[in-house]
Amino acid sequence: MTGPCAFELNGPILVTYTDIKKRANPSLLCFSNLFISITAKTSCTISFVAMKVPPSEAQEDMYRKEKSSYFDSPALDVSVAFPQATPASVFPPSVSDYYQFDDLLTPEEQAVRIKVRECMEKEVAPIMTKYWEKAEFPFEVVPKLGALRVAGGSIKGYGCPNLSITANAIATAEVARVDASCSTFILVHSSLAMLTIGLCGSEAQKQKYLPSLAELKTVACWALTEPDYGSDASALKTTARKVEGGWILDGQKRWIGNSTFADVLVIFARNLTTNQINGYIVKKDTPGLQATKIENKIGLRIVQNGDIVMKNVFVPDEDRLPGVDSFQDTNKVLAVSRVMVAWQPIGISMGVYDMCHRYLKERKQFGVPLASFQINQQKLVRMLGNVQAMFLVGWRLCKLYESGKMTPGHASMGKSWISLKARETVSLGRELLGGNGILSDFLVAKAFCDLEPIYTYEGTYDINTLVTGREITGIASFKPAASSNRSRL
Repeated sequence: MTGPCAFELNGPILVTYTDIKKRANPSLLCFSNLFISITAKTSCTISFVAMKVPPSEAQEDMYRKEKSSYFDSPALDVSVAFPQATPASVFPPSVSDYYQFDDLLTPEEQAVRIKVRECMEKEVAPIMTKYWEKAEFPFEVVPKLGALRVAGGSIKGYGCPNLSITANAIATAEVARVDASCSTFILVHSSLAMLTIGLCGSEAQKQKYLPSLAELKTVACWALTEPDYGSDASALKTTARKVEGGWILDGQKRWIGNSTFADVLVIFARNLTTNQINGYIVKKDTPGLQATKIENKIGLRIVQNGDIVMKNVFVPDEDRLPGVDSFQDTNKVLAVSRVMVAWQPIGISMGVYDMCHRYLKERKQFGVPLASFQINQQKLVRMLGNVQAMFLVGWRLCKLYESGKMTPGHASMGKSWISLKARETVSLGRELLGGNGILSDFLVAKAFCDLEPIYTYEGTYDINTLVTGREITGIASFKPAASSNRSRL
């Protein structure tokens, strides 16, 4: 660790450290390799290296004395530490369908909802906080999620469930109601990677990859975003160079969910011959391929987002996706996935409302349940109203898609508006839970954080509003007007 410090020679010494963080035990640091370069008569610049020195026995003994006898004791179980309210590991019953929207669903869609809800409450709710805190993926639940047979969504054949778009959306919401990270895992795998193969792959590719992906015996990821190109994804720099028998891929991707353990990676790259965007299927552990986890996220911590680096990665001709000849071909996939993403905030808001509804009836202050206070009831009703409106917009979006009437503007406005209202809903829930609103044990704090990346991915709120704005005005406003040196006067 290095850094500059400067001081004046003809007066009091003034030292500034610009890139060294204070440590808990600064006495354990010493400075070596000191170099002085005189830059003027009255000043000099010093560069140094900080080196950690192992603590002496005396120092260790001092630290032991400073600690209490119970300093290293494990934390109390939340049910013992706070017995007045039930944590989210025992998930609350669903009470958010105030306007009885379940009546709008077909028996098939209702069955999907019940099946997914039971699995998530029983298998995922008890363990989700532990994995979220550790930012690790719960591989143990993958077979259970696979048994739900929702992966592959609306794809017909090849072992896929051939669900209606509405059933697919309901499944997405029910997973997100309990855990948004698991919902994102399935969405990336199913509504992006599998759907790309289903819509743009060859018959051989569908038969080869889709059956095992549908059962979650293998896992897929979808790699479009790059470090330099997020909202401007069509300008991506990853290249595909034609060679005998296949293609050579070079480049870098970022924020790719599931990428660190995916068996199948759907990669988008620029064909150096045509300058168009093409799609490729890359298998795990292909020479030259590396995927590493992005650390320090505050949201969707269970999702293993990764940086993908490709150096001279060979992809055989049979693994080029024939249906992706330009960036426009990705829109066929994004149209569906954006609808599914719109249902994630709906599910998150449902779960937060359910949690707050139970909490306010269990938690007492001033001798009465928190639900007794007018302001708390008002906030709870605002949350409930948001959930009803969000559900109705999401449901209508599905029906527009199923009837062939949905436009990109419809999908973008649905995703942006729903995620905006979900932010408001979760913020109200955080207020209602007081101090417990910052503990992941009671779901709301976790949901609060998980919603932030969803607000951004699959098109930021602003970009999605501009997609709709372009559609209703006929004017694209994504790029600023070209600068000119000429005066407007």
